[in-house]
Amino acid sequence: MMKNFGYTINTKRAIDLDKNDLSIAEEVMREVPSWSLCIGCGSCTATCTAGAFTDYNFRKTHLLARRGDIATLRKELDKCMLCGKCVLQCPRGVNTRGVIAALCRLLPQ
Repeated sequence: MMKNFGYTINTKRAIDLDKNDLSIAEEVMREVPSWSLCIGCGSCTATCTAGAFTDYNFRKTHLLARRGDIATLRKELDKCMLCGKCVLQCPRGVNTRGVIAALCRLLPQ
């Protein structure tokens, strides 16, 4: 009989990038080359108007796109208002609004 220590083993959290579609992120990188300059500092997220009313986060959007998690990315992009405040705050000059617009256009409906 096994003793219960009060914890369980979590499910596997590894991301299998071979199963995900990374072509969309690659296409956005070709269209908006400044995206590669993002250091994930969070300036865009801190000033985000949509983030004040929802749980929208550009850094999360960036990560989901790079991982190829299309289903979650679509839900996240629906929260963005495309106001452009993030572009004004970016210390690296990333065209975040252009990235979001390209992602919205390239993602399957």
